Amino acid sequence: MFWFQQPPRNGLKLIVCSTSWKHNSYEDGYSEAKFEVNRESSNYILMTIKNVTSKDEATYFCAASNH
Repeated sequence: MFWFQQPPRNGLKLIVCSTSWKHNSYEDGYSEAKFEVNRESSNYILMTIKNVTSKDEATYFCAASNH
């Protein structure tokens, strides 16, 4: 599963990819310290944004892939 961030008037940015074996791969500039991902099952994933500030204003998207 993938989590994306789209700040106002900007394109999509990939935050993190989470695999079915609970391995999270963060893109440069993003970390688990800020964007915590919990995968409860292969069909359910939750991302929590910690210590939210105005810089975190964005639309967030989740996408799934069978690959």
